[in-house]
Order: sequence, then structure tokens, then C-alpha cells
Amino acid sequence: MTLIIRPMKTKDIEKTAYVHWKAWQETYHGLIDEQYMLSKTFAYSIDRFSKSFENTLVADLDNQIVGFIMYGKYRDQDLNNGGEIYSLYVLKDYHHQKIGTQLMDSALKELDDYQSIIVWVLKGNTPAINFYQHSGYVFDGAEKSIILGTVNTELRMRYQRK
Repeated sequence: MTLIIRPMKTKDIEKTAYVHWKAWQETYHGLIDEQYMLSKTFAYSIDRFSKSFENTLVADLDNQIVGFIMYGKYRDQDLNNGGEIYSLYVLKDYHHQKIGTQLMDSALKELDDYQSIIVWVLKGNTPAINFYQHSGYVFDGAEKSIILGTVNTELRMRYQRK
């Protein structure tokens, strides 16, 4: 089996949307409002990726998309010259195979101009928190409320280049 980390292409929209939809179901079940989660359909994910997939890398395992990462300039105003991991998802069947690590390493290379890289993680998402900590991210104390059907909290983690 051959894994290739590569930029997302138009032909990948449906496969990447499936990963987004399925990984949402796998990741957030029990963490966020069930009705809200059900509203994020496969069609919603297709629509989302049809509009934009700039700065998206996919994990292509023998022509099957099993994960993706989106990245770019930090979106909030409180950090100058920072990069951000907007989202990182790998299908549950492919966890613990270093696919997330390879996606992260590739995105960090793309974000090489930035000294600090931020990721926001949902409070209580222990597997993601553990992954980011293993990747060198630490909590920096910032948090924000987001509405995912109900109020949830995201915690900010930061990777600082040496």
C-alpha cells in the first residue's frame, strides 16, 4: 500500500467530502449536539469543498482519500505572522498509522514562513489533543466559545518553531 500526501484536486472533492463527513461523525459523536451533527450531511461537505479547497493536502492511499489537512494564515487578530491548521481529519479505520503525522509534517513545511502555528481543538476531544501534543503543540491558555447546536469550547494550542 502506497500513501501519498499531495495537494487536493477538483477530482478529489467527493472523496475528501466523504472523509470530512464521516470523520465528523466518528470524532464528535457524544461531544457536540446530536441534532447539529446530523445537520452536517455528506451533501453539506460536498458543497463546502466545491467552494474552496485551497491549501488542502490529502492523504491518498492507493487512490483512496483517507484523510486531509487544511492550513493557512492564522485567522484571528491576536497573533501577528502566525499560521494555522484549520482542520485535520483521518478516517477512524486509518488512525494509528502515522497518516495524521505525515499530513501535519507536510502542512508544517507549507507553513514554513510562520514561527507560530495554531490549532483550535474542541474541549474534550482527547484523541485530537493527544495527537497535537505528540506533534509538539502546547496549550497557550486561549479559549473561545463556539456554537455547534449548543455552546462548546475550543482550546488553542500552539506549535512554536525553535
